[in-house]
Order: sequence, then structure tokens, then C-alpha cells
Amino acid sequence: MTTKRYTLSKEERLSWKRYIDLLFEKGQSFVAFPLRVVYLPMEEEMPARASFLVSVPKKRFKRAVKRNLIKRQVREAYRVRKYDLLEPLEAKNKGMLIAFLYLDKEIHPYAAMEKAMKKAIHILRDKE
Repeated sequence: MTTKRYTLSKEERLSWKRYIDLLFEKGQSFVAFPLRVVYLPMEEEMPARASFLVSVPKKRFKRAVKRNLIKRQVREAYRVRKYDLLEPLEAKNKGMLIAFLYLDKEIHPYAAMEKAMKKAIHILRDKE
């Protein structure tokens, strides 16, 4: 058993267009406000157990500074909680593609984001 490293590696970032298209085409979704979570369990071999992306609409937040703040909050909340999701995936030898889409018109404090992420990861654990 390796020690837990609470980092986000490049492999954990979902950037391959084929996977992103597949995720939005075949994935299911649910809402853990203020996040909409789109997910797709994967059987094939992937670089990381769970790859994710974060999206904040330019339509609601015109300034990149605000969009980046929200993306940082979501990434940080995921980074801290990721092992709650990775360990069951590891046990079942499966992978997952995940997209976190921000829904609200206001920026929430980090505590609210963390609560939403905790709820989202709990739901994802049950769905895989």
C-alpha cells in the first residue's frame, strides 16, 4: 500500500477530447448544488483511476478572475476528498470520467464548495 499523496497529477486532469466527448454523450448526471456532476464509469485501462474536469460558464462570470477562483475551489475540494472515491474504484478495478459544472450565479465560500464536493463524491461512490 502506497502512502496517500493529496496531489493532482496531470493524468487526473481530463483533457483528451475523445474522453470528454464520450463523457458528455454517454454519461449520466446529478446535481450537488452548486455543482452539476456528469460521470461515466469506464472499464478500459486509463492513465488515472478517475479523471475530471471543471467548467465554469463564461456567460455567468464574465471575468476570468472569478471563473478561475471557482475552478480553484472545486479542484481543491476534489483534491482533499479524492481518496473517498479512488479507494472503491481501486478495489473494483474500474475507472471513472467526471465533469464538475458550476451552476450558480454567485461565488460561494470554500466551505460550501467542500460540502457540495463531499455530497457529490458520496453519490459517485454509490453509482460506480
